[in-house]
Amino acid sequence: MEGATRQHFFHHGEPGLEAEKEKCHFCQIRSFATRARFPVTIVNTEDDAVLDPDFRFVDNSILGKGVEPTRGEFLTGCECKDNEDCEYNSCTCLQDVDDSSSDEEEENGLKPHKKVYAYHSHGTKAGHLRSKILTSRDPIYECHESCACGPDCPNRVVERGRRIPLQIFRTENRGWGVRSTVDVKKGQFVDRYMGEIITAQEANRRRAKSHIAQRKDVYLFALDKFSDPESFDERLRGPPLEVDGEFMSGPTRFVNHSCEPNMRIFARVGDHADKHLHDLALFAIRDIPRGEELTFDYVDGIDDSDNDALDPEKRKDMTRCLCGSPSCRGYLW
Repeated sequence: MEGATRQHFFHHGEPGLEAEKEKCHFCQIRSFATRARFPVTIVNTEDDAVLDPDFRFVDNSILGKGVEPTRGEFLTGCECKDNEDCEYNSCTCLQDVDDSSSDEEEENGLKPHKKVYAYHSHGTKAGHLRSKILTSRDPIYECHESCACGPDCPNRVVERGRRIPLQIFRTENRGWGVRSTVDVKKGQFVDRYMGEIITAQEANRRRAKSHIAQRKDVYLFALDKFSDPESFDERLRGPPLEVDGEFMSGPTRFVNHSCEPNMRIFARVGDHADKHLHDLALFAIRDIPRGEELTFDYVDGIDDSDNDALDPEKRKDMTRCLCGSPSCRGYLW
């Protein structure tokens, strides 16, 4: 670890060594647009391990072979005149959201929303997910770059990107982990899970190629929130795309699993025509003090391991959970 950092800090500010800089993890994270205010750091006080040299940090997902975004002529955005128009009138970005107003608005004498607005928009909780959304598995619909509302629209939380500093660190017994160097509040957006977006066929090929298929599943996340065999969109009728973060991703690639997590992953939609490419956004589900390891449930509570663990033949191929929480399920899958 010391050798890698020395080479970066003493030599990568000089001309030349372009190929080496391109592979340098520290150079990659310094290229992030938010590096000055919300840096990503890497520390190891446990052993001599370094990050896999074949891994590359990216700050946006990369579309793999056979994955196409929606053509520009099919992209649409809201025509709201200002932030209040987005928040209280008929913003088309919220067209798939149920009609409802929050108790908070009625208690505070605020103008009620016509649609369920995902985020608090006033006071110290501004920009944090509302409790009703945080305890659900509902998708989050946001305004986006094609919308007429401004970049400060309160419904652009994920689009504006990560707003907290993160540190990748070496844990005692679970490899690398991630923590924040500042306190994180309940409902606060942490970061997206990014990687190479690939077809279901390619994902299955990579699983088959992997020495241990279960290990590959740690990095593969299906974009299946809107999968529907009856959908009018053929991209949602078939097998969903998957995000592979094993060899290219952001800092959340190193977030470990816990059976009692402090974060949850939500599907976030910008343009409705791109539902098949929705974001995977991580939000804090409780207050997290700085320095506490960030975790989420890789299977989001869906678990058949209790039954499988009773079968010796299945148990030998199962991935043991090392989260150490009081309600640990014993196995990931």
